[in-house]
Amino acid sequence: MKVLLVRPKPHKETIGLQHVMICEPLELEYLVSNIPDRIQDKVEAKIIDLIVEKSPYKHILLEEKPDFVVYTGYITHVGIIKELAKESKELFPDVKIGVGGVHAEVVGKDFNSEYIDFIYTRNGIDGFNLTLEELLNYKETKEINYMLMSLESKKTEFNYKYPQREAVSKYRKHYYYMFHSPCALIKTSYGCPYNCSFCFCKEITDGKYFAREIEDIIDELEKIKEEEIYIVDDDFLYNVDRLQEFVYTVKRRNIKKKYLVYGRADFIVKNKEILKELKECGLQAVIVGIESFKSKDLKAYNKGTTREINEECIKILKELDIELYATLIVPLDFTVDDFRQLTKWLKGLDIRFVNLQPLTPIPGTEIFERYLPELLVKREDYHLWDMAHVILRPKFMSIRRFYLELLIAYYRIIMRPKHMYGLIKKYGIKSNLKMLLGSSCVSFQYIYKIVRGY
Repeated sequence: MKVLLVRPKPHKETIGLQHVMICEPLELEYLVSNIPDRIQDKVEAKIIDLIVEKSPYKHILLEEKPDFVVYTGYITHVGIIKELAKESKELFPDVKIGVGGVHAEVVGKDFNSEYIDFIYTRNGIDGFNLTLEELLNYKETKEINYMLMSLESKKTEFNYKYPQREAVSKYRKHYYYMFHSPCALIKTSYGCPYNCSFCFCKEITDGKYFAREIEDIIDELEKIKEEEIYIVDDDFLYNVDRLQEFVYTVKRRNIKKKYLVYGRADFIVKNKEILKELKECGLQAVIVGIESFKSKDLKAYNKGTTREINEECIKILKELDIELYATLIVPLDFTVDDFRQLTKWLKGLDIRFVNLQPLTPIPGTEIFERYLPELLVKREDYHLWDMAHVILRPKFMSIRRFYLELLIAYYRIIMRPKHMYGLIKKYGIKSNLKMLLGSSCVSFQYIYKIVRGY
């Protein structure tokens, strides 16, 4: 059986971070490595990464003639995946089509289509393997779907083989995150232990949180060739004892890597010492959801932090020389003066990297229903749900002006001469030119929205 595992390229209108980062398709690498031994010799699985692939998808289909195609993606890929599935079925009517990934796990019904046979709404690796085995046994689609429904509820353990990174060897040189290049991914925990109202992450595991054993994580790290490691946990900086064990084991086993992680501001403020230790064993950067400089917004988001905590977090990371990638949610009741105050606040804190996201109530989160009456776009305009488009109507300005203020804020915060000099000194001219080109592509997407008026 010939199987294609496909990561789609985003829609041209999706304002995508792929201009400044392209990470490996870790979920597809897991599928390859966990095909059961008993059917290994009967299955030929190949990963196709359409973000970096040069050949057109149709040419790939005609060359490979797959029996089974599986796609992975986020909400922004739903429409694209349906189109790819249709194209596959029109070329090869007997091909079976499956869809997995985080959006399928939370809002699987979005993928309902006459061209899609299987939607993996839980335990995707197990569901994929079940499908493989039953297709090899010549079971009908309806019968396989019935068997998928009988799979156990979402697991709270992750007892799978390490991802098969060699399955994307032809693409690996293209994988990076900002200045972290080349960059590999590793996941050490699942779910999020917090309860932010806007967050999609906690929905993926139905609010459950569980973590892998540290020795197992270090075993995997030893097998990764790249020096730059992006730990893609929803929150790596959570359990102090676990982090201390991580530091101890990394040092004991002499692991020489550089790390980018997610973390919360309140944890960083309360645990400066463990951040020092993590810095000593390779921590380079932390992505922190600062979210807002307004108390009312932080309360509305159920964030559990304050402006003062955010400011102290930023101060600590600067003191430890750990790069901060700050993310903020911009509510649609912002005025021009609010944008000016936000910009002034972030400049005063000497922020170098910031991602300003218009408030986006992603389908599947607890705030989605609340904002339904205020939606500017159709629920089915999947490619626009990228947390960069203005999905809700601004209250005090036009849509065009809101995009303009976002763009102005970015440039006032990021494009300062002293920052440019510091980044060139730290990362070199080549890396900065690459980032400048990528950020320019995003800027042009915003400019297009401003000119078009939407």
